[in-house]
Amino acid sequence: MEKSSSNETEPLTSQKELLDCTEGEDCKENGLLVKNPKSALQLVEDGNKVHPSQGDKGEAGQISNGYSVVQSPVPCNGIGDGEDVQCTVPAATTTTTTTTTSTTCGLEAQPQLLEPEERETWSKKMDFLLSVIGYAVDLGNVWRFPYICYQNGGGAFLIPYTIMAIFGGIPLFYMELALGQYHRNGCISIWRKICPIFKGIGFTICIIAFYIASYYNTIMAWALYYLISSFTAELPWTSCKNAWNTGNCTNYFTNASITWTPHSISPAEEFYTRHVLQVQRSKGLDDLGGISWQLTLCLLLIFTIVYFSIWKGVKTSGKVVWVTATFPYIILFILLVRGATLPGAWRGVVFYLKPDWQKLLATEVWVDAAAQIFFSLGPGFGVLLAFASYNKFHNNCYQDALVTSTVNCMTSFVSGFVIFTVLGYMAEMRNEDVSEVAKDTGPSLLFITYAEAIANMPASTFFAIIFFLMLLTLGLDSTFAGMEGVITAVLDEFPHVWGKRREWFVLGLIIACFLGSLTTLTFGGAYVVKLFEEYATGPAVLTVVFLESIAVAWFYGINQFCSDMKEMLGFTPGWYWRLCWVAISPIFLLFIICSFMSSPPDLRLFDYNYPYWTTIVGYCIGTSSVICIPIYMAYRLIITPGTFKEVSYVFYLFKFIFDGMYFPPHYPALHKKRWGNTAYALKTKRWSVNDAPIFARCWMYGSAFQEIPLFNR
Repeated sequence: MEKSSSNETEPLTSQKELLDCTEGEDCKENGLLVKNPKSALQLVEDGNKVHPSQGDKGEAGQISNGYSVVQSPVPCNGIGDGEDVQCTVPAATTTTTTTTTSTTCGLEAQPQLLEPEERETWSKKMDFLLSVIGYAVDLGNVWRFPYICYQNGGGAFLIPYTIMAIFGGIPLFYMELALGQYHRNGCISIWRKICPIFKGIGFTICIIAFYIASYYNTIMAWALYYLISSFTAELPWTSCKNAWNTGNCTNYFTNASITWTPHSISPAEEFYTRHVLQVQRSKGLDDLGGISWQLTLCLLLIFTIVYFSIWKGVKTSGKVVWVTATFPYIILFILLVRGATLPGAWRGVVFYLKPDWQKLLATEVWVDAAAQIFFSLGPGFGVLLAFASYNKFHNNCYQDALVTSTVNCMTSFVSGFVIFTVLGYMAEMRNEDVSEVAKDTGPSLLFITYAEAIANMPASTFFAIIFFLMLLTLGLDSTFAGMEGVITAVLDEFPHVWGKRREWFVLGLIIACFLGSLTTLTFGGAYVVKLFEEYATGPAVLTVVFLESIAVAWFYGINQFCSDMKEMLGFTPGWYWRLCWVAISPIFLLFIICSFMSSPPDLRLFDYNYPYWTTIVGYCIGTSSVICIPIYMAYRLIITPGTFKEVSYVFYLFKFIFDGMYFPPHYPALHKKRWGNTAYALKTKRWSVNDAPIFARCWMYGSAFQEIPLFNR
């Protein structure tokens, strides 16, 4: 072929080099669009990415990531009938603006168009890192880790926490970053490339994100209310002379002769419960009362900030996180220094870190360690997939995973010192043990205990302002990330509908989340927040990540996944990562799920004990998102061509895997370790139960599931 000028059309292949392809195999065109180490381009079937491979970088620049394929209306599908459908690719041409190919499926050729659709990328590498750190480091790092740590043996808790991080949390964190960066799709459309029958996981993630947005931002509205109330010479939760105070209000800071009794209530607690939340005007979940207009305005302002931070994409949110992700560390350092200088601070530190080795023998400690590291790093929410999908293809996500996960864990550990130095100070002032002061958990630890301590420090107004401003920035980062996970998923799944209307879709999503938050803005809204926090997200997200890890390591194939990573990073993950992805991490997740299901939490908030029926409601809320997974599986089963026996073959496969496998030696595929070479055994025989050992062996080497219609990509 002679070289043409830059203004002329260059053929990628000629008519003499036509190749036939069957479903499930690669179509080869002149050595360019072929999946092998020497190819210059790789065309993924669903057309969502075209990227240069490692073998030939010289011609890779002609077509880059971001080109999408306009699919032919005639599908290339004939697997269900047990016959091969020929797909002939006559030619492909490229110009300076577009590349076209024509594909023949069965009878006639259907034109396909490769349109330049450049995917947005991060302006700087640091934008991505700060976004991931801002997402992983949230309010839970400040209140949940310190409480879980001292409750489960203090310094001894760091042992199970570290073990669970190494063998569970970090491998799953790394896996999601790698998946998002390689496939460059959100949490819905990415399953077309991994294992289509699990696509319901993406819809489940979107519903969970909606639930989180419905209560998590309400907590930020509380913080905003505190921030606004802090702009006074005297903080309103320092005295018992306000209209919302009761006779039990006891201010022991202003009068040292006052004795703290079991019936005493601090001014900070009454400000939080009776003025901000106004729980006294609600009887519980069966009577939530009216809506607080003050909190409604605060939440409206929160969502307004969120909208204008993410409406244009990661290029704008990537700039915002330079403030929202770094500011909390400045404040944490200031509060740590201030807390260390308070009288009695050492008592809190000793209580925080004093090891109780007997606790390591309790199963609950290991369950709490696993749950804490998982929810702290945050795989399974679709955020890591979305953020990583905007990276450059050869970005070192391995290094990113190690750096961001380490920063997250260290932030949790340092936050414990920030909290417990103040708790030690309060114990000193009350003449009580630290364990009596540190009874509050969750948001109450911040809005009652810590707020009370700040109010009685010198320069209390200053420290109150920066503390609640820190809480706002911590929460905003996580909200940006959660929203972006849903936005990326929907825009990638429906590009022709929302691709050019991102601003409108983001506006509709923000409005929907605001309306969904109305129940949390009522006088009994704190009870709703607690219910959603315990049931709507925890078990559902655990189930999502468990199925995700099984789908990637077992169905997509651990060898295929590692091959993708080698193409992307230039090296193959070692045996440690493979072992974690295949066995340890799924077992780690199953362990947490079974522990939660066997002993659901007994909910109590303030003086309100949740009735039994709320447990049923909680399980229904959690199930309402997870139900998308079996529904989509059933839908996929119905629409897949072929007999029920053929399309449901995987159930026989599982039976043979767990009952014991027998591998006949006369099948050539048994001696091949690459999936492309196992097609012989799968293509030359009609499927039957007797073939299960063959498929099982092929699956062990890579991804034999892809030849089954339900799992075909």
